[in-house]
Amino acid sequence: MIKLDLSRAFCKEQMANYENKIQTIHQMIQNKTGLGNDFLGWLDYANGLDSSFLEKIQSLANKVREECEVLVVIGIGGSYLGARAAIDAINGLFKKDRLEIIYLGNTLSPYYVSQVVEYLKDKKIAVNVVSKSGTTIEPAIAFRFLKPLVEKVWKERAHEFIFATTDQQKGALKPLADSKGYTTFIIPDDVGGRYSVITPVGLFPMACAGLDIKAFIEGVKAAMVTYRQPHNIAYQYALTRYLHFKNKQSVEFFINYEPHLNMFNEWLKQLFGESEGKQNQGLLPASLCFTTDLHSMGQFCQEGHDIFFETTLRLRNYQGDITIPEMENDADHLNYLVNKKISYVNDIAIDSTLKAHCLGHRSNIVIELEKLDEYHLGELFYFFMVSCACSAYLLEVNPFNQPGVEVYKKEMKELLKK
Repeated sequence: MIKLDLSRAFCKEQMANYENKIQTIHQMIQNKTGLGNDFLGWLDYANGLDSSFLEKIQSLANKVREECEVLVVIGIGGSYLGARAAIDAINGLFKKDRLEIIYLGNTLSPYYVSQVVEYLKDKKIAVNVVSKSGTTIEPAIAFRFLKPLVEKVWKERAHEFIFATTDQQKGALKPLADSKGYTTFIIPDDVGGRYSVITPVGLFPMACAGLDIKAFIEGVKAAMVTYRQPHNIAYQYALTRYLHFKNKQSVEFFINYEPHLNMFNEWLKQLFGESEGKQNQGLLPASLCFTTDLHSMGQFCQEGHDIFFETTLRLRNYQGDITIPEMENDADHLNYLVNKKISYVNDIAIDSTLKAHCLGHRSNIVIELEKLDEYHLGELFYFFMVSCACSAYLLEVNPFNQPGVEVYKKEMKELLKK
C-alpha cells in the first residue's frame, strides 16, 4: 500500500481549485483521448497477460539461471532502466548465489565497453538485447561485440542464449532473430520505452534475476484498480508537482535513504524528464540518496536557492536489518545505541531531515511504501506512471513522445557517415 503525505507541502489549500481540471484529465487518460493516446497501452496491459505467458518467461529465465554465469542486458533508456531499477530494489547490491547481471549498450564509453567485453570472455553468458528499432547506436554496437562471444562459448547452441526483445514487425532486430532462431519477446506498439517495465522489457531480466514476476504483475493489477478511480493519490501527487512548478520551484529532488533504490531514481528521472520536458515546460528531475548526500548536498537543501522541492520515498519496513554492537570504552560515545537496530537510527535520520528542511522552508512530499517486495514494487511503478501522465497533461504536453531525443541521434548519424 502506498501512502501520500502532503503535510509538509505548501500547496494543499490550492488543490481544490483544480478539481475540474483533474477530472477532465482523468477522463482523457481512461478514455484515451488526450495527446499521445496511441501510447496508453500500459494502462491495462497487465490484464492481457495470461499465466501461460508468464510461465514461458519464467521457464526461459530458469534455463538461463541454471546454465549461465552472466546475463547481459543490452539496452539504453527505457530498454534497461526499469529492469535494473526493479532488480536492484528487490535483490539489493550484494546478494550472493545468483546469476550475475551486467548492463551494456547504455554508454559509448570506450573504457567501460572494453572492460565488459574483456570480463565476459570465456564466461557462460546469455544476452537479452532490447531495442524496438534494432538500430539505436549504443545497443547495436554492444550487440556486435557480444554476439561473437555467445557463439564462441555455446557454438551450435548459441541461438538458445540470445533473447531479442523488439518490435513485432518493424526494425532490424526481428528479422535477424527470426533467421537465427533467437527467442523473441515483443514490445507492444502502444507502450513507450519508459513505460515498458511491466512488459517483457522488464519481466524477462527480472525473472532471470530471481524476482517473482507473477507477484509483480499482481501488484500492477491492484494498482490498476486503485488508480482507475477518479480521486486517487497519483493525481494528488501530480497536481502537487504542478503547483510547485507554477510557484517557480522548477526542480524536484527525488530522495531515498536506500542505495539500492538509486536506479529507481534514475528510472524516475527518465520517466518525468522525457515525458514533461517539452515546449519549455517541465520540472527538472534530480535525485539524492540520504544520508550519504546530506554530507554533500545537505547544506544546499537546507539553505540554498529556493528553486526546488523534495519528494521523499520512505520505506516503513526494511528488507534487511542489523543490530548495533557495543564498543569497548565507548570511544565514539554511541554506546547508548547498543542493541538498537540500524533501522531505528535511519528512521530518526529521516524524521530529523524532514523537520530540519521544513524549518528551512523547504517543501517536502513524502511517498510511503509499506514494504518493498515484488507486489508493492509493481504498485509503485504503476503509481508513478499514472502520476506522470497526469503531470504532463497538466502542462498540456504529450506525455508519450520524445521528439527532442531524435535531434541528437540524427546529427550523430550524419557525422558518423561523413
